[in-house]
Amino acid sequence: MAPLSVCVFCGSRPGLDPAYEADAQRLGQGIAERGWRLVYGAGDVGLMGTVARATQRAGGHTFGVIPQHLVDWEVGKTDLTSYVVTETMHERKKVMFMNCDAVVLLPGGAGSLDEVFEVLTWRQLGLHEKPVVVVNTNGYWDPLLALLRHVVEQGFADASVLGYLTVVSDADAALDHLT
Repeated sequence: MAPLSVCVFCGSRPGLDPAYEADAQRLGQGIAERGWRLVYGAGDVGLMGTVARATQRAGGHTFGVIPQHLVDWEVGKTDLTSYVVTETMHERKKVMFMNCDAVVLLPGGAGSLDEVFEVLTWRQLGLHEKPVVVVNTNGYWDPLLALLRHVVEQGFADASVLGYLTVVSDADAALDHLT
């Protein structure tokens, strides 16, 4: 059986709370320690760079996917086990998702939201059953979770959508959930 491939969606910036970087570091290290493979957006900046470097330092395999127009902006990390350059953002998301067994969401911005909402929509439509774990570091994703509850309460989604996300408090809990 092939080792687990974990797709991590996270910020291309570090954020203001040092706990965000600590969770990215711990997640990357834990992925490697378990013999799993990191799949991510191939950036060498922000939380993306932190999770990738932590995985590499711990001896793990890394699979990075980046669109050509972001190679310079996100500083494409070319020393990965596998490095794929796509033409578009949509193709990036598709390649990342098709090469993973599970998704983990760390703190991030609009790009991370775009990525997780596409995966959540695909799950809602019955296109996959991969686990999606939200690392809610120091309550970072509380507003997102409140918005999703509001969407359900207002009749725009079935309550089952809330069950498609597993919310955990930190990287160690995410690793435990996926083990």
